[in-house]
Amino acid sequence: MLDVAAGTRERVTIFGDDYPTRDGTCVRDYIHVLDLADAHILAIEALKAGEPRNLAYNLGCGGEGHSIREVVDCARRVTGRKIDAHVGPRRAGDPPVLVASSEKAMRELDWRPKRQRLDSIIESAWRWMQEKK
Repeated sequence: MLDVAAGTRERVTIFGDDYPTRDGTCVRDYIHVLDLADAHILAIEALKAGEPRNLAYNLGCGGEGHSIREVVDCARRVTGRKIDAHVGPRRAGDPPVLVASSEKAMRELDWRPKRQRLDSIIESAWRWMQEKK
């Protein structure tokens, strides 16, 4: 989506709009890259401490997630740019809703996502894209 806003891609494809969700598009969980990095650092520290446990975790912001259409609309607001979104056919095997439960990481690593608002996640990614030009 941000590549479209930046003008390096023509449009984004929404794979299906007939799912049993609030607006017909798939719902997914989004996590800020810095929150993801924080969780990895905490897992590495736990490994170094020699704690004998399974260090496999699901990471996300929790909650209900955001639909693809909501993400496109948010990216339009944050960037102030036109983002052409084309609805294409569903992809085989795509579940209508896929969100993470981070309870294990919260419990075992004392990890919490610090950047949970979708507009903050997109704004941060957009700012990074603009700075790397």
